[in-house]
Amino acid sequence: MASELVNPNALNSTIEFLTAMVTPALLISATGSLVLSTSTRLGRVIDRVRALEDRLSELIYHEDKHDVPLYDKRVEVIVDLLDKVTSRSRILQRAMEMFYYGLGCFILTSVTIAIAAFFSTYRWVPIPIGIIGIMFLLFGSIYMLRETRMATATINAEMDFTWQL
Repeated sequence: MASELVNPNALNSTIEFLTAMVTPALLISATGSLVLSTSTRLGRVIDRVRALEDRLSELIYHEDKHDVPLYDKRVEVIVDLLDKVTSRSRILQRAMEMFYYGLGCFILTSVTIAIAAFFSTYRWVPIPIGIIGIMFLLFGSIYMLRETRMATATINAEMDFTWQL
């Protein structure tokens, strides 16, 4: 008698639809975490740029440059570090851009899944949009790997100079 009240085809269709809607939601959540961590890194890089600019200003406006040990080398190292940190910030901005594009694709995927539920001829539309979103995540991750390597190089350069002092 219970089987007469519940249409198994309708139930399966509903479960399929809900399952399809959950996948982009998980990807949206994961992408949001990537955006958050990337923006935190970008904030730290910006703080680092400001600190290096302050150190450079102190050196440049120092009254007696001969009192500062290795003055020219210090200025050279700080300018080099500023160059590296500026490059890192640009890479982080590109990574965030990729993550936001991916986020937009995953949101659009959810919308197209809902549309495809009503119009079966468009069932294929969410798939390429989701794949494009995944590709944006891949590109953003590659940018993050590049930035991580640059961060390590920057730290190593700074530590090498510290040991020279």
